Amino acid sequence: MAAAARGGAERYFTRWYKPDVKGRPCEDFCVLQHSNRRVICVITLAEAHPLLQSGKTIKSINYQISANCSRLQNKVSGKSKRGAQFLTELAPLCRISSTDGEEYTIYSCIRGRLIEVNENILSNPTILQEKPSTEGYIAVVLPKFEESKSITQGLLTEKEYEEVLLKRLNSSS
Repeated sequence: MAAAARGGAERYFTRWYKPDVKGRPCEDFCVLQHSNRRVICVITLAEAHPLLQSGKTIKSINYQISANCSRLQNKVSGKSKRGAQFLTELAPLCRISSTDGEEYTIYSCIRGRLIEVNENILSNPTILQEKPSTEGYIAVVLPKFEESKSITQGLLTEKEYEEVLLKRLNSSS
């Protein structure tokens, strides 16, 4: 994706990638790590995710993870972000169904506290596909300050991710 198409996300965020999450081919996620002192991370779909490929239409987005857990119930208050749900790397954030019957679980990819979910994609799911790195983000996660330097372990740089995409392309041709 051209840098110009990404806009402001390029200036303030470093892109990290998690490919083939839970062994599911091409289900790749992108973690946009902010350059501020408190290292806020925005969870988005990576460019190669099946939901961003042409011909996919989103039918529904559901932040209800289980009978007792809805990410929409996440209520955060104060400077210390009291009440935020704690997430592990493989904590589901939401489930997205497409009109072709496929369902995709979107994972946090990093440890931290859930600061917010993007409720705008519930009423306008097309922004998830049209602007995945900006208005179409999935959630905002705040890692523990002491873990902020190590949260990118296990994630790929943009260059490493491009190599993964190239290998996929070469193995499919």
